[in-house]
Amino acid sequence: QGQLVESGGGLVQAGGSLRLSCAASGRTFNSYTVGWFRQAPGKEREIVAAMSWNGGSTRYGDSVKGRFTISRDNAKNTAYLQMNSLKPEDTAVYYCAARKSLRVALTKDAYDDWGQGTQVTVSS
Repeated sequence: QGQLVESGGGLVQAGGSLRLSCAASGRTFNSYTVGWFRQAPGKEREIVAAMSWNGGSTRYGDSVKGRFTISRDNAKNTAYLQMNSLKPEDTAVYYCAARKSLRVALTKDAYDDWGQGTQVTVSS
């Protein structure tokens, strides 16, 4: 079982951008589907975006479509989440997750490994 470490979170004004990174170690990264989830206080953890092992398939949560972009660089064992046009309702802890499958999944129970999370706060 490998390790996932998120970075890039912080405080940003509404309308701004952030780029999150997820560095993976201890695994063959290119055989894993990667997902980004988020959890706001008092709410369930929800899917933000997911990408298949080769980037050929991507899926997004409805609330972030057109604003967020998931990508990955298997040579660097790193996944990214570019977040543009941020809104106060995007405020949450963002988690990177990995699933040892070639198929994209949108539910948190489908993922095996999780990072510790990084806080994103969007001020109005």
